[in-house]
Amino acid sequence: MSQDPEQPDDVLPDTESVEAESVDAEDGDLREFRFKLGKNLTRRLDQYLVDRIGYLSRNEIQRLISDGFVKLNGKPTKASVKPREHDIVEVSAPPKFNETIEGEDIPLEVLYEDDYMMALNKQAGLAVHPARGQWSGTLVNGLVNYGSKWSTLNGNWRPGILHRLDRNTTGVILVAKADEAHWRLSRQFENRTIKKTYVAMCHGIPQLLGDVIDMPIGRDRYVREKQAVRKLEAGGRSAVTAYEVKETLETPAGQAVYRFQKSPFANDSHYRTPGSKFSFIKLFPKTGRTHQLRVHLSHIGYPIIGDTMYGGQIVVSEAEPAFTFARQALHAHEITFTHPVTLDPMTISAPLPPDMVRLWELLSSARVSI
Repeated sequence: MSQDPEQPDDVLPDTESVEAESVDAEDGDLREFRFKLGKNLTRRLDQYLVDRIGYLSRNEIQRLISDGFVKLNGKPTKASVKPREHDIVEVSAPPKFNETIEGEDIPLEVLYEDDYMMALNKQAGLAVHPARGQWSGTLVNGLVNYGSKWSTLNGNWRPGILHRLDRNTTGVILVAKADEAHWRLSRQFENRTIKKTYVAMCHGIPQLLGDVIDMPIGRDRYVREKQAVRKLEAGGRSAVTAYEVKETLETPAGQAVYRFQKSPFANDSHYRTPGSKFSFIKLFPKTGRTHQLRVHLSHIGYPIIGDTMYGGQIVVSEAEPAFTFARQALHAHEITFTHPVTLDPMTISAPLPPDMVRLWELLSSARVSI
């Protein structure tokens, strides 16, 4: 680092009180960083941390801050904050990623493809990109094996990735093959002009068959992996979901051919035991918060079947052959956007996965259509 007469405010003389500690844990664990400021900063926190944790990009730092993995004096903070002398910044960051991603022969269901982009129907159990605890077996590993032409705007470990779906959520996901297509599609996501439609199978029947859930979401206070409805002043971020109930059903008394398995999460004991009523719901997210649809439906009392993290329960068939549905019954059904190069309007749909079709048949003995 150059010794300019006017040093950056995070490059401090040795006589200043500065601590910068990083602990490399075993592969897959978080790295813990701690910095004690020796003088007031004139730059934003995210800019400061990019220089301190060199293997993370500014976008990645900002994501860690928004997800609550960065604390200032023991409390969640914002990327725009300018820490002052004696402040303590603590960061829980993923370990350094490999420079290259190995291709793997992972089945990819292509819904659409041209020279600029492609749309896939992601299967359940597939993480989108490598992250702490999983360096292989992801969608990105499959993309690297499929071809070599992917956008580079997200670096080597997320080639082509524009957005994400949870590991056990199925459905449409867009991938960019060229940098120009990437930033044009990213702008549509940022401006919320891309319209997404999900479908979910839920416990219970909402009193209102159509409504808008407008409740801010932030990191759960007790479980790092979870999100929760939080007040804005307590770290929540605006989150809006519209929904429409498309079908409902109730298993007649004494005729159930299934049983439930309760959530393994001890702190979910407050969720009520589901009854024999179910809903097939279309969801239209207006924002894109982590776990948004799962949190919103759970909060209003109608958790997604199989989503044990948020109060849903696993469904086990009592018939032969045995069938167990043990993931959230959530599917990204449709996405509408403008092609990044031709500017043509496009709508791409993904059929309902077979396990969700079978789940609804088990509950209702009737095939569902969307």
